[in-house]
Amino acid sequence: MRESTSPLAAGASHQPQDPGSSICRMENVTFNADLISIEGLKVSPQASIPAFVILLLIYIFIMVSNITLVVLIALEKSLHEPMYLLFCNMSVNDVFGATTIIPRLLSQVFTPVTERYIHYIDCVVQAFATHFHAGTSHTVLMIMAFDRYVAICNPLRYATIMTVRMVVKLSVAAWAVAFISVAILLGLAIRLTRCRRVIINPFCDNASLFKLSCQNLLINHIYGLASAILILGASIGSITLTYLKVAFVCLRGYNKVLNSRALQTCATHLAVYLIMLVASFSPMIMHRRPEWADHGKVASVLFHVIPPAINPIIYGLQCKELKQKMVSFFHNKNTDAEGLQK
Repeated sequence: MRESTSPLAAGASHQPQDPGSSICRMENVTFNADLISIEGLKVSPQASIPAFVILLLIYIFIMVSNITLVVLIALEKSLHEPMYLLFCNMSVNDVFGATTIIPRLLSQVFTPVTERYIHYIDCVVQAFATHFHAGTSHTVLMIMAFDRYVAICNPLRYATIMTVRMVVKLSVAAWAVAFISVAILLGLAIRLTRCRRVIINPFCDNASLFKLSCQNLLINHIYGLASAILILGASIGSITLTYLKVAFVCLRGYNKVLNSRALQTCATHLAVYLIMLVASFSPMIMHRRPEWADHGKVASVLFHVIPPAINPIIYGLQCKELKQKMVSFFHNKNTDAEGLQK
């Protein structure tokens, strides 16, 4: 019989085994298996500082503007109306979505691409959060469209339909539908065994997770496609029908002032929805073309950056009551500060 000459065999036969070193090697293997290489935000060394500064300023603006709107609506009793209370859902979701992506991107901007890693559990959490944010963006805009439909098409019954209880029910439903659908989506991904450790994407998502596996992904593709079609179809269909009905009622009405205000409010909601759709579909389209792959990765980040930054601007400028309260709120704060200084 031929004797083994492998290093492992030689080490086993000539060197005594140290139990402590064996344990350390096992822990290192386990630790490394839980680490995944992730591409992150791909920028040149020369563009690292500008990219960091721009992304940081955008993140600060998102946090300050959205949190300010939520605090303002909470403090001003005159803004405790269904439309503004439902809008709080969007602001909270925008803060959540931006926080899911931007801080980690900022922390890795100055790290070489080959040295960027993420723990598998952190990757799963980030993937869940990104899809949860995207799904909630659609469901929240759907319930906001329903609110405008009732306000314009059934104004006499608006107070009896859109009660505080109804607002709470709609809000819980919007978050719960997104949560359940994404929980199933990620559950199907984490059940798979992993054979790869590299994610070529700025952040973790469902596709990044199941691409780490070498198993059959048919169920993942079927459910992912079905849930996306269901949410997008329900979102686009309900909002299109709702605003067509609203436009018809406004154009048929005789009170031009009220109709103009109603159309302006609906145009605000529709603008927010269209911005979200463009930001959502852009990476999907760009990923279909290999030469646009890097642009598609940037576009996928922008979905979590542009809508959260633009939404408070659109609502702050277009909603007259909200704009007046914001000006009054900051004016009173400045007056109080000047009084304290004197």
